[in-house]
Amino acid sequence: MAHYDISTPASEEQMRALRVGDTVTLQRTLFGIRDATQIHMFDRGRRTRFDLRGHAVIHTAPNVRKVEVSAQYPAGYAAVCIGTTTSDRMERFTRPLMQQYGVRMIVGKGGLREDSLRAFGELGGVYLAIVGGTAALESTWIEQIEDVDLDDLNPESLWKFRIRDFGPLLVGMDSHGGSLYDEVRSQVRQRREQVLAKLGVAGS
Repeated sequence: MAHYDISTPASEEQMRALRVGDTVTLQRTLFGIRDATQIHMFDRGRRTRFDLRGHAVIHTAPNVRKVEVSAQYPAGYAAVCIGTTTSDRMERFTRPLMQQYGVRMIVGKGGLREDSLRAFGELGGVYLAIVGGTAALESTWIEQIEDVDLDDLNPESLWKFRIRDFGPLLVGMDSHGGSLYDEVRSQVRQRREQVLAKLGVAGS
């Protein structure tokens, strides 16, 4: 297992170097995205003015406060609490995010499914897992809300965060077919069969 410090945007080569179980700390820029954002981008044909090539997106709808635009708050928003939501609902958007926008990393909790794993392998990307319930800690890794797009969807806007030392995050799915979630499911099935055998109960 290795640790990587990655400043975005990142290259495909950097993604191919990552393996399940490695850890990553992100620097510079992170984009916040959620269900409604992607429904509008991919189902309703809306485009963002942001260049997402080589970047990481995090599944979030942050708690923010509207403030006067200033050097400290260039987007007119102050971060209150920025946490991470479950990724599974957004499974179908992984491939188009990578194909159409060049996204390399998805940060979330709970993992994604088989099509996302195939997309990571074909296009060169990873899923970076974060522990649930750590919104207060995550918020300290975000220095500023630099910009926002599709803001009529607030709080499910497309957010541009300036970050510093965002992590460590665990590589949960890599570009080589590795998936921490598949490993856990396999181990659970094996242990279940062992327990049932000890009880003299036939497995199903």
